[in-house]
Amino acid sequence: MVKHMLKHHAEAADGVFHALADANRRAIVDHLTRGPATVSELARLLGVTVAATVQHLRVLQASELVRSEKAGRVRTCQIDPSGLRRAEEWLRLRRTTWERRLDRLGDVLGESADERRSPPTNTTEETRS
Repeated sequence: MVKHMLKHHAEAADGVFHALADANRRAIVDHLTRGPATVSELARLLGVTVAATVQHLRVLQASELVRSEKAGRVRTCQIDPSGLRRAEEWLRLRRTTWERRLDRLGDVLGESADERRSPPTNTTEETRS
């Protein structure tokens, strides 16, 4: 059940991580965290053509990181939090798994350290008395 859940979250997050693997798309997301922007503004920010920016936006929209609205000839983009939530959930599941593993390792190492610190009991001296 847990493996199925992890696989489902991984598949859902694949598009998000693919989209964020590109520096230009990360720059778009970073810029949009400060507020909406037009495609032309984003193109100027990146120093690329509007057509190249539109291609980046398609990837970001497919992964639900960005959404846009067209009013007349102007397309305005803004952050879509659902994609970020999928990435956060994927990371949270892995963080929880690794925290549990590290806690168990810490317990084992702590037990070993306690055993090394304890003076050995000498049963032969007790029997001589």
